[in-house]
Formats: sequence, structure tokens, C-alpha cells
Amino acid sequence: MTTLRPEEAAYISRVRELAVDVLRPLTEECCEARVNRPLLRAMGDHGLLRDLFGGEADSPPTDAAAMRLCLLRETIASVSTEAETALALQGLGSYPILQSGQPETIDRWMTGVVRGHTVAAFALTEPRAGSDAAALDLRAEADGDGWRLYGDKIWISNAPEADVYTVFARTTADAGARGVTAFAVAGDAEGLSGSHLDLLAPHPIGRLRFEGVRVEPQDVLGELDGGFKVAMRTLDLFRPSVGAFAVGMAQSALDLTLDHVSRRHVHGAPLATLQSVNHTLANLATQLRAARLLVYSAARMYDDGASRSDITMAAAMAKLFATETAQVIVDQCVQLHGAYALERGHPLEHLYRDVRAPRIYEGASEVQRSIIARELFRQLGNAS
Repeated sequence: MTTLRPEEAAYISRVRELAVDVLRPLTEECCEARVNRPLLRAMGDHGLLRDLFGGEADSPPTDAAAMRLCLLRETIASVSTEAETALALQGLGSYPILQSGQPETIDRWMTGVVRGHTVAAFALTEPRAGSDAAALDLRAEADGDGWRLYGDKIWISNAPEADVYTVFARTTADAGARGVTAFAVAGDAEGLSGSHLDLLAPHPIGRLRFEGVRVEPQDVLGELDGGFKVAMRTLDLFRPSVGAFAVGMAQSALDLTLDHVSRRHVHGAPLATLQSVNHTLANLATQLRAARLLVYSAARMYDDGASRSDITMAAAMAKLFATETAQVIVDQCVQLHGAYALERGHPLEHLYRDVRAPRIYEGASEVQRSIIARELFRQLGNAS
């Protein structure tokens, strides 16, 4: 590992042991593309969901540490992508509640989230608002002292099975990002329905329909018309950890490949004796280390309280480079395995499907490049 403190290395060892002994067996017992509630309960019982946010046991969590989140995601991803995804979706869906919810809203949902009893989801994307999240159409119409939600969401984590959704809706028309509000919406709310989506990577993702779903003043997360800030603060925290997820997958692929080329013989000698193979592996390992360093740097900046602009740019760089690099590493590892890695059920076949999505969700790579460029020019303007 790189740039890790002794206590962080010890934490990784503990998490990896739990992932191997407890989490991975539970992923093998549940159907794909559905919320694995026994897995989430096990994560809660062993304190992994608590580790997403910190705080004392049997009390609402306090806040999030980006480095701990990255170590969690990277370590679990190197063992089981299903377990990692379950943990990440739980954090992504609930962090806006912890970050911006009123005390009664936090009390209502967060204790169940960290125990693994309450499934959370982040509902931002819509059929016509993906990369341009400020173009949201889901509308919140005033209804007495509250609102009613009308519209659709798509590619939503844990939908339609979640117990609580962080939902972003338009409260002021024609106001772009400044007219969006975040709400905590119960999964069993009247007028809320949904369905599963069948995607390349078999994770619990779905669509939602809101037909007059009632939300109360206490359900608002943050300020009215301030939902975009809630979303961006959440993504600033979670984007480096998407990079950590990618790093964990890439590390798993590289480990599998090092073992394979050491045992696989071609023309009477191990593949590992070929210079072309060695050079490929050397390049992959170098790229992996660079990705890990970017992820850790972004996480440290978040935890150390760097400026919002610096955090946003570092998070975008970490997600961009790590996810793009992981795609290359997994692809090259498949190539070095040959046809073995194409068989359904082979670990690399599984990684090959899983590694594609992170380049799109939580802001596609093109979005990250735009964010980086925007922050570069903003910093240039501040310096002049």
C-alpha cells in the first residue's frame, strides 16, 4: 500500500478479513440486481456502515471521513464488487440526510441506515437530465405547507426497493441549478412506484415514478432551492471513493494476472518470462499506483479541510484518472489471460462488466474534465 499510516494499514487488514469471511459468502447467497438485505445487516453488525460516517455506536452518525471511505471501498472492491456496491449505495443515498437533514429527519433514518436495517438511495438522474443535473424536470408543486412531487427518475441506486430516497426536485421553474431542492422521501410513500433495470453490471438499479408524492417541510434537506449544493457536497465526498472502487477492482485484476502469467506456460516457459508481458505488467502497476495516489490525495484534502474549489478539482481528477485507468488495467489483464477470462463466472469476466459503469455514474469522465477545466480557470482568475 502507499502513503498509509499504521492504523490505516491495520484497518485495511480488518476490513479485508471481514470481506473474505463474512461479506463475500453473503453475496453468493442472494440473487443479482436486487438489494441484498442480509448483506447490509451484516455490514451493520460489523460496524462497516458506521465507518462510513463515524460517531458512537447506538447513536446517529456524526460526519464522514473521505480517507476512511476510500479505504473501505478499495478494500472491499478487491474482494467482492457486489459487497462494495451495496456499501457505497447505502452511503451515497444517506449522506445528504446526515449532511443537511433536520434533526428529526436524521433521527428518523440514519440509525437504521448504519445498522443495515434501512436501505437508502440517491435519486438525482432523470431521463432528460443526466450529465446536466441542473436540467431536472421532476417538479415539486406547492401543496399547503408542503409539496407534491411529479415526474420520473432513472438509473437510481437501490430502486425501487429502498426505504428512503434522497430526491432532487425542481421547486422554482426556469432557475437552473438554483431552483432545485433536496427531499428525504420514504420508499413506501403514496404515489411512489418503480421498476428494476437490467444493466450490464448486475447491481440494484431502477426507475422511479412520482405521482403526487407528498413531502413535508421537515423532509427538506438543506435550504429551499439549495438542493444542488447538497448534491455537489455529496459528490465531492463520494467521487474520490468511486476512484477507490476502481483501484480495488484494478488491484484484484492485476493480482489475478500476476498469478496467471507465473503459472501459464507457452512454448515450454511461463508467460512471465516474456519481456512483452513483463513490460505490460510494469506499465499497469505504475498506472495503478498513480491512480491510488490521486485518490488518497483527494481524500486527504477533503479531510484536512481544503478549499471547496481545491476539493472539487481533486475529487474530479481522482475519479477521472482512476476509473479510466481501471478500465485499461482490467482490459489488459483479460488480454493476458486469453479465452479463460471470457468464460462466464471467471473473476475477470465479472470485473470486466463491473469496471465500465464507474466511468459514467456520479458524473461521466467528460463531466469530470469539464469540472477540472472550470476550476483551473477559476483559480487563475482568483490569482490575477
